[in-house]
Amino acid sequence: MDRRVWDERYAETELVWSSEPNRFLVERAAALAPGRALDLACGEGRNGLWLAERGWRVTGVDFSRVGIEKASALAQARGLAADWVVADLLDYTPQAGAFELVIVFYLQVTASERAPIVRRAASAVAPGGTFLLVAHDSTNIEHGYGGPQRPAVLYTAQDVVGDLRGAGLEIEEALRAERPVETDAGPRVALDALVRASRG
Repeated sequence: MDRRVWDERYAETELVWSSEPNRFLVERAAALAPGRALDLACGEGRNGLWLAERGWRVTGVDFSRVGIEKASALAQARGLAADWVVADLLDYTPQAGAFELVIVFYLQVTASERAPIVRRAASAVAPGGTFLLVAHDSTNIEHGYGGPQRPAVLYTAQDVVGDLRGAGLEIEEALRAERPVETDAGPRVALDALVRASRG
C-alpha cells in the first residue's frame, strides 16, 4: 500500500467512489440497532456517513489524509458528526471491545498484512457486536469485473475465516458474493469475498 498513490487518486476527482454506501453494508446493517461503529480503510467515508445518518457513532480510519479530509468535509456538509482518523492500519490498534459494528471494506493487501489487521479489527467488536468484511475475491480477476489485478492482494472468505480463528467470533456468513456493476458496455458482475461474524 502506498498512501501517496491514494492521496493523489483521491485528489484527482471530487469522489473516486460513489457517494452511495456499499450494497452489502446496507443489506447486512440496515436492521442493526445503532451503536458505535468502526470503519477501517474508510476512504472518502461513504459507508461511515451512511451509518452516521442512521444514528451510529462512527469512527473512520484510513491512511490517506486526502481521503479523510474529504470524508470530514462530506460529514460537515451533511450535518453529521463522526471521528476521522489518519492512520496506517498496519500500525493502528482500535480499542478492544468498543464497537457494536466493525467494517472492513475492500482492504486489498497481502496475506501477511491482512491477517494482523483482521485480528485487530475482530478484537474491537463489542459483546453482541458484528464484524463485516467485504473484499475483491481471488476469483474476480479471471471470472469477475474490475478490482485490483494483482493476485497477491486478493483473497477469499475462507482466508478471512482463517484470520479470525481464535478471535472469539461466531462466523455467520463466509461466501463469494456477486455484485452487479453498471459499465459503459452494459451490466457486469464483480465477485466479492464477504464475511459476517458476531461476538456473543
